Amino acid sequence: MSSRLFPLIAIILPFLLSFSAQAEEDSYDWQKQIDSFFGKYAVQPLVSFLFWEIPGTEHKINISPVFEFSSENLKNLTGKNYIRGLYSPVVAKSKSKLSIQSIEFIAQRYQKTDNLLIELPYSSRDELVASFILPRKIKTVGETFDLQSFPLVVAWLLAGALFFTLKMRFINLRLFRHAIELVCGKHDNPSNRAKGEVTHFQALTTALSATVGLGNIAGVAIAIGTGGPGATFWMILVGFLGMSSKFTECLLGQKYRKIRKDGKIMGGAMHYLSDGLRDLNLKHFGGFLAGLFCILCVGASFGGGNAFQVVQSLDLIKTVVPSLGSMPWVYGLIMTCLVGLVIVGGIKSIASVASRVVPAMCGIYLLACVTILLFHFSDIPAAVALIFKSAFTLDAGIGGFLGILIIGVKRAVFSNEAGIGSAAIAHSAAKVSHPAEEGIVALLEPFIDTIVVCSMTALVIIITGAYLDPANQQFIINDQGGALTSAAMGSVIPWFPYILSVAVFLFAFSTMISWSYYGERCWVWLFGDKSSLSYKILFMGFTFLGSIITAKNILTFSDLMILGMAFPNILGMILLSGKVKRSLFEYCKSKSLQI
Repeated sequence: MSSRLFPLIAIILPFLLSFSAQAEEDSYDWQKQIDSFFGKYAVQPLVSFLFWEIPGTEHKINISPVFEFSSENLKNLTGKNYIRGLYSPVVAKSKSKLSIQSIEFIAQRYQKTDNLLIELPYSSRDELVASFILPRKIKTVGETFDLQSFPLVVAWLLAGALFFTLKMRFINLRLFRHAIELVCGKHDNPSNRAKGEVTHFQALTTALSATVGLGNIAGVAIAIGTGGPGATFWMILVGFLGMSSKFTECLLGQKYRKIRKDGKIMGGAMHYLSDGLRDLNLKHFGGFLAGLFCILCVGASFGGGNAFQVVQSLDLIKTVVPSLGSMPWVYGLIMTCLVGLVIVGGIKSIASVASRVVPAMCGIYLLACVTILLFHFSDIPAAVALIFKSAFTLDAGIGGFLGILIIGVKRAVFSNEAGIGSAAIAHSAAKVSHPAEEGIVALLEPFIDTIVVCSMTALVIIITGAYLDPANQQFIINDQGGALTSAAMGSVIPWFPYILSVAVFLFAFSTMISWSYYGERCWVWLFGDKSSLSYKILFMGFTFLGSIITAKNILTFSDLMILGMAFPNILGMILLSGKVKRSLFEYCKSKSLQI
């Protein structure tokens, strides 16, 4: 395998190493320029295009009262002069303008008038570095409000998950036990020579290695930091409904896969969108949806499946290896080489690594979470009650409620990927006797990923109160969720961040190698088999890029690509849902299962 990697390294290393001399001289400037270019020309245009908000869904977030304060202790004040709490009823307005460099975000949670949040343009928020003390003398001068709209993509994902749950008669509950039996091999038939490249367990762990990643550690922390404990409830609900979406897409992935003469499996959403809709006399429409899906999936593999994993794991590892703070490109270079060693081997190599890494990383992380929760065992009931209470809070009006809901849905989908079609690529390679068999196995993914792992992270952050600690607000502002989770664990046992760093590295690495396969399959569908090498080079380039681009830009780009995949995928799945239901009933009848 390593010999095949040499051409890749020979091509990409000069590009990577050319940064090193300049980095040592003036690392901040060139990294900032790349980040600014990425945000301006990649992120912002996509925000406008993909995150279209549904007209008529605007709701006021009631923010009152407005406080006015003196700025005698602030000098050289420039910039915006507006401060408010995120989804909170507290706002402050200064008599003079405030400089970006003078302010540190301090999250407002419980109407404390000295904990306020500044309202700044998106591009400026990550530049806040210094801090100041708000003057004690403040007075009420009026009321104001903010608007919160409901993005179409969030409504689309919720509607799709609910549709499949009802259409498949709550398969997420009815066949949950059977799914566990399939993974454990209880229904395996030794005489059955099913075609495929990997086993049920390997397909499940490959897909899990893509979903159980930094979204479970960093994404959950970001959700709670920005939306409060209530976002956890919506994440769990979306995870439950998403089990049906995952079943549907993975059954279709098996049903419409293609087995080449060399034994390699070609499957995934692009195949059931093109071939499945052709069967419905929608050939051209299916081809369009498949092409759109592939473009978005390639982008998602570069963003959420690659650069996001690098930047979030780097943010956490920097807390235990401070020297990486001045030269983050070193971490990017190391990750680039390690990922390259695995991805050149294809799905068998990826599945082999994933089947070993995923159980280990989940075990390490869950053991750490359980230990923290045991230290705060008596606080668990209160934390659970706070999650439910905060999920339906109207303290900040309907707009505030929508804000919490949207944050929870986005982070859940980013974490478990139900409805976006990515897992169908991994599960299409599994050895099965019936397509429904693999779909049933796949419905376990959102349960493990969101309902188990994400919930554990959420409880740790809520119980320790890390999201309320002013010392951690810089992590929330800069979307450094991994660092926030590390701070939560470190507040209980000081050396726990070291254990978390190991788990985070494994999470990031496993996610990256799985998403490289997803992206490559879509790239090959678009450009042919001979283009595979060029994709791997680009993927490794984005691995390095993730070490020098800010977390906020990467997070936004990742959301755009991954959530965008839901538009063509769910539409195609709805059109093909009749075939899915017939296939499910056929399988249940053959196994004497009730559905």
